[in-house]
Amino acid sequence: MSRTLALITGASSGIGTAYARQLAVDHDFVLVARRKDRLDDLADELRSAGATVEVLPADLATPEGLGTVAKRAAVGDIRLLICNAGAAGYTRLTEIDPDEIDRMLRLNAVAPVQLVRAALPGMLDADEGTVITIASLLAFSAGQKNPPVPRTLYTAAKSATLAFMRTLSLEIAGTGVRTQVVCPGLVATEFYGGYGNGNPTAMTAEDMVRSSLAGLRLGESICSPALVDQTAALDALLAAETALMAGGSGPSPAARYQEKEPTA
Repeated sequence: MSRTLALITGASSGIGTAYARQLAVDHDFVLVARRKDRLDDLADELRSAGATVEVLPADLATPEGLGTVAKRAAVGDIRLLICNAGAAGYTRLTEIDPDEIDRMLRLNAVAPVQLVRAALPGMLDADEGTVITIASLLAFSAGQKNPPVPRTLYTAAKSATLAFMRTLSLEIAGTGVRTQVVCPGLVATEFYGGYGNGNPTAMTAEDMVRSSLAGLRLGESICSPALVDQTAALDALLAAETALMAGGSGPSPAARYQEKEPTA
């Protein structure tokens, strides 16, 4: 049986672990996370299921860690890249340590771009591959006036990831490489201190991953696991974007911005 080599970031728990377990029947792995002890435990489990596993401890919030993983992704043998690593940073912008801003953006927004850039040439050369990036339903939430938690920086990062993956899917259309950006709602994991654990509105990581993999089989480049009529919602989003693009470019300011002659 032919096995696909998958590189999974954030593999030591939650969604990353769920992907590895569900893919173990026909995939080998490069597992990336900060916690080597957990990676080693997962690697032993996957090896017992017949997978070959490479453990690559790295902190993607640091330039050194991201560089190490990007170098491995650029070898050219990765055929499934799952960019799952992230951190919440749920707080008001004025309460974030300025020194943490670069770390948070590197982990949540820059790392997926760098890793896709590293792995994509090998996939395109082979005319085969899949890129999955975990964004968030919050990527669509920038205009909401009453968010459940303060999340300016996190929403900005996930919105960037969503835009990146949507654009990439068009850029490589017609090749043998597939893309999918996953936008889950609340998931019961250790994320944000286990915020979703015990919450009746939270989806399990296993169900989220099953939805993502089923969405791939359906050809979905965007997957929102709990959204019932996803096609209608995305069609409406695209129609609104198209109207903004079509109407927002022109040689003259809109009428509301044009000075009126003063009246006597």
